[in-house]
Amino acid sequence: MVLSSRMPDLDSFEVFAAIAQTGSLGGAARELGLTQQAVSRRLASMEAKTGLTLAVRTTRGSQLTSAGALAAQLASHLIEVACDVDAKLASLRQRGRERIAVVASPTVAENLMPHWLLSMRTNNSQHSDIFPRVDLTATIGVHAIAAVREGTADVGFVENPDPPEGLGCCVVGRDELVVVVPLGHKWSRRSRDLSPDELAQTPLISSESHSGIRAALTAALRRALGADMQEASPLIELPSAGAMRSAVLAGAGPAVMSQLAVADDLALGRLRAVAVSQLDLRRELRAVWVGGRTPPAGGVERLLSHIRSTTAA
Repeated sequence: MVLSSRMPDLDSFEVFAAIAQTGSLGGAARELGLTQQAVSRRLASMEAKTGLTLAVRTTRGSQLTSAGALAAQLASHLIEVACDVDAKLASLRQRGRERIAVVASPTVAENLMPHWLLSMRTNNSQHSDIFPRVDLTATIGVHAIAAVREGTADVGFVENPDPPEGLGCCVVGRDELVVVVPLGHKWSRRSRDLSPDELAQTPLISSESHSGIRAALTAALRRALGADMQEASPLIELPSAGAMRSAVLAGAGPAVMSQLAVADDLALGRLRAVAVSQLDLRRELRAVWVGGRTPPAGGVERLLSHIRSTTAA
């Protein structure tokens, strides 16, 4: 739709609304920080453009005509809409500058977060300025939860078996742990599944203490073998999935890892997965935040909404 040539500009409506509100040209000038002459010229221009007499000057100020009274109502409505549009545009500009601090477990930070952030920008390239800028730190789940509780992170992504108490959370993905060995390992030639007890008694290449993978494996073994189950001490503790993967490939021993971290190695035959009978190694990946059931409004909410829509797709 194209406006007619008789339509005044927004500044003219603003000046006329001030005249109507204050009852005089001088009052409108003071309200808007203009000279009275500038207000008078703007009113004359608006009347010329519309072809209407909107106000007449009297000894007591400016008196609106009947057409002017209706035009004042329209001006007030138009300015209200314009202010709302201005506020929403300012909000969009602010969103583009918004930064959120994110802490994520290694599994999420290395295997999922890059995909989520890239798809957020790519799928919404025409509106990418409304998405928050993410400052990402990778750390184990207990440290991520602590950072959220302390307020140094706006949202955390963890792989711990149970939802943390006192924090809001939602499931953002699912994963499964898998026992992996190099091609020459004796388990790669087994004709039957490994038992939970055999796995518990075997020293493993392990992630560091209190990691989400360690916690999930222990919880799964306890469900299968009982709460008094005893695990062998780790063969070696390593700080990252990449280091664990390298150790397994080098023949150091078996490991329990996220299938997300070793999917390519399994597909290309560099590593072998060993089945374990009667052991459920599936787990949920969660986002956690301070507050109630719904995520904090703003950048955190928009990030989680995108992640959940991507996961659902």
